[in-house]
Amino acid sequence: MTVVRKSTATAERQPVTISFAGFNRAWAAWIGNRLERQGHRVSFARFDPPPGTTIEQALEDLMLAEGRILIILSDWYFQLGPRTHEEWNKALRTVVATNPDRFAAVSVTNAALPTATAALSASSLWGIGAHEAERRLLARIGTADTAPPEETPARGGPRFPYDQPRVWGGVPRRNIRFTGRENLLGDIYHRLQQAEQGAAVVTLLGMSGVGKTQIAAEYVYRFGSEYDAVWWVPADQRGTLRQRLAELAPALGLTTGPEYGERLRAVLDALRRGTPYSRWLLVLDGADQVGDIADLLPSGPGHVLITSQNRAWGEHNTALMEIPVYTRDESIAFVRRRAARLDVSDANRLAEALEDLPLLLDQTAGWLSDSTMSVDEYIGLLITGSNAEAGLRVAADFPMTFQTAWSILLNQLRDTEPASIELLRLCVFFAPGPIPVRLLRELPLRDLPEQLVGLMNDPLRWNDATAKLVQYSVVRRESHDVGVDEPGGGSDILHMHRMVHQTVRDGMPEAVRAEYAGVVRRALAAADPGRPTDTRLWPRYAELTPHLKAAGVLESTDPDVQQLVLNSLRYMYLSGEYKSGLKLAQRAMVAWRELLGELHPRIWDLSHHYTNLLHSTGDYVKAEAISRAAVDHLREERGQQDLDLLRAASGLAASLRGLARYDEAYEVSRLVLEGYLELVGVRDSRTLSARSNLAVSLRLLGRYEEALDLDRETLDIRREALRPLHNWTLMSENNYAYDLRLLGRYDEAVSVQDRSVRTHRDVMGADNPQTLRAEHNLVMGQYRAGDRRSQAVLARLLERVERVLGESDPLTLMVAATYSCVAREHGDLDRARAIGEAVTRRYTATLGAAHPYVVGTLGNNGLVLRAAGERDQARELVEESLAGMVEAVGPDHPWTLGCALNATATRNFSGDPEAAAELSRDTATRSASVLGARHPLTLSARVALAADLRALRKRQEAEKVEEEAIATLGTTLGTQHIHTVSARSRTRPYWDFEPHVS
Repeated sequence: MTVVRKSTATAERQPVTISFAGFNRAWAAWIGNRLERQGHRVSFARFDPPPGTTIEQALEDLMLAEGRILIILSDWYFQLGPRTHEEWNKALRTVVATNPDRFAAVSVTNAALPTATAALSASSLWGIGAHEAERRLLARIGTADTAPPEETPARGGPRFPYDQPRVWGGVPRRNIRFTGRENLLGDIYHRLQQAEQGAAVVTLLGMSGVGKTQIAAEYVYRFGSEYDAVWWVPADQRGTLRQRLAELAPALGLTTGPEYGERLRAVLDALRRGTPYSRWLLVLDGADQVGDIADLLPSGPGHVLITSQNRAWGEHNTALMEIPVYTRDESIAFVRRRAARLDVSDANRLAEALEDLPLLLDQTAGWLSDSTMSVDEYIGLLITGSNAEAGLRVAADFPMTFQTAWSILLNQLRDTEPASIELLRLCVFFAPGPIPVRLLRELPLRDLPEQLVGLMNDPLRWNDATAKLVQYSVVRRESHDVGVDEPGGGSDILHMHRMVHQTVRDGMPEAVRAEYAGVVRRALAAADPGRPTDTRLWPRYAELTPHLKAAGVLESTDPDVQQLVLNSLRYMYLSGEYKSGLKLAQRAMVAWRELLGELHPRIWDLSHHYTNLLHSTGDYVKAEAISRAAVDHLREERGQQDLDLLRAASGLAASLRGLARYDEAYEVSRLVLEGYLELVGVRDSRTLSARSNLAVSLRLLGRYEEALDLDRETLDIRREALRPLHNWTLMSENNYAYDLRLLGRYDEAVSVQDRSVRTHRDVMGADNPQTLRAEHNLVMGQYRAGDRRSQAVLARLLERVERVLGESDPLTLMVAATYSCVAREHGDLDRARAIGEAVTRRYTATLGAAHPYVVGTLGNNGLVLRAAGERDQARELVEESLAGMVEAVGPDHPWTLGCALNATATRNFSGDPEAAAELSRDTATRSASVLGARHPLTLSARVALAADLRALRKRQEAEKVEEEAIATLGTTLGTQHIHTVSARSRTRPYWDFEPHVS
């Protein structure tokens, strides 16, 4: 491979061709940059002579280049092929020694090199700083330093190879035996460099064991000098991915709170903007669950490299690159480096037997290097399938070659380091990927099987067992740096490949599996912090939850393990990990019903968490079925006065609210509150939650004053009984401000909510769903108070909510619905229409056509059409919305009155002022009765009535109604409020429907 780069310097000097091994690409890039700066025209020639080409021929081919040939000497340069030192000495004496003016060299290693390299008179760059290295380089080429001085290295140029990128985290240690893949690495580099900004994403696709992770790691080391920030993230679990991305925040110097949701938002925003670094590289390793993590894929000026077995990445704007097994030449070269005692013929036969699969070649050659067994003997074992003893067999669904190869390796481990087999068996009951094995060592010895006590109690045995697994490439040590302030941080993390994990686990006898799984389950339960509501402990739960499934926690009858499951569900609900929580809850419901019975008390605990998650994702039908079944059984078994019954009934009320059965929800909520008051008293947290839930039911019924009174009382008690910064206190603040806004007390609402949002961000994190709801409440309060700069804020909020929760989440739909209205107000009709219609479609699909959220957003869409001049269609939608809202919530509900206000306008504009005036008068009367004579909706209806009276030429009555309405608007909202100004200018008022998320 030869690449020519022209110098940007003005003074042209002798051309230089840099010959280098791919492993030393970073050195070549830096040296080329330094020479170009001095006016040299530089070309790059990666030295990789094909099989059958002698070294003499390869060196003579280099001499075809113009100018000097600068060789970067390292042990890698001489291993290519691999060739012996004798072959190299002969070639160097024949070609280089006879052409001393054409060749020069620098050395970047302290390893022993062929003796004839003396002919190159190499300058050593090993172990020195950038300034001295550049001085020696120029001296060896014979170039005087005439370039203008640099205060600091150019931001756009390659970094000195010994200088790590400014931000560097999680990258595995470099594999010094990495072999081949030269063209693949070059292709990855060019695809990323040539991609459009925001679309530089490459996915390395291939089966397990083919070397995707190793290729990604080698890419990082070869091209890392061209990045300012490199961050490696295990991406097999959404929770782990979010946590590791969040840990990038302090590394980037971002100022955030301690909660990782807030850090995650800040990181994704910084990457998108390219500040503080635009040259960033993010590696997502093992990203097989595309649907769970695609929304976390960052955009921006940097590059993303993904390793995966899932082709679905092709649907997410990534370039797929298939990773094949080794070529035979690569296999031979790799085996000979891994097992120096094998010759080319041995390596060839071994590669053929193992089908050139890199993982198998690595593990097999590793132990053959230490063994006296010949390759022919080993291949014989593969063919006959022998040596696969009971307890060390591997999974039957792998190819026979793989099964037998693994059996041989595991038996070798058993013979040389028996404790390593015990540790390996424990590891496979964590999830594949990063394994926090330190949790095992924190278990009391009394909780361990006898055969594990010695391993856990003896640091030397533990270290020997770990070292042997690393030596044979069964696991690798994880360089995962966690700050000391992070709960759950620490060392002792091993990384296990998915194929190794499945192979070992599936091959264990059932009795052994049960015993070792029990140990890991106890370790996870012992690590449970016990307080999932404490945001400071969420990183610990983020570390534990990926391993629940692998450990088989749902098969356990241990109360501590079951409590870990329930606490994990609570954490997932509170932190917004709804998808992961639902999957766990669904599996737990099936497993526990079979294990414990349909009516076991744990089932009611689980039902509570399950329905919370279902409510959060909008699946109210299923939530109602689960809650109602719990309520019916508990009422029959225990009677009305039972705490578990009240908890289940509270969940039922939430389901009924989601299904728009508001009267039923109110009655259930009222009975729940009465029950808690009687059983546990006024100040109990459950009573306060019941008060808050009753206020939600009242709010959805349009009884805003009653909701305000309840929420204010609840807030006062929570501030006193809990603390101002408790998340339940913050929730009450949000509800109280929401009530104030719905009552038209906009300035008061903004005053309460502005401070509450800042506290939410500090305590809950900026991406927590509760914080996102609070931010939406604030921006809508500001909008209603007359701040028309809200569109940009709401647009950014919608982007964040979609990224965190997905497009169909109830909170996302609420934000999208209001954003559509604000976009319409700002004249962005195309966007308003597209978003509004999408919201209506999604509501219809999940809630049904008769739900008030469908009906209400249909009316919003009608307002967009009216603004676009499509009056006939607009009237049709607005009238349909009014009729549907009457049917859904009744004629006196504020939502119905708002729809009626919009219908008065379409009737007036359509030439039917009589019908418009009749509806306006009725709406104003009803609104005054329900909301009060001074409520903005009542006053808007009176302004509309005045317009309709003028159309009927009833000017005297119109002026009287209008004058009173404008005067009242001035005293309630202010004379310069946009509603007051619009009324004075006789702009027709309208009403936007806003869905509710409790």
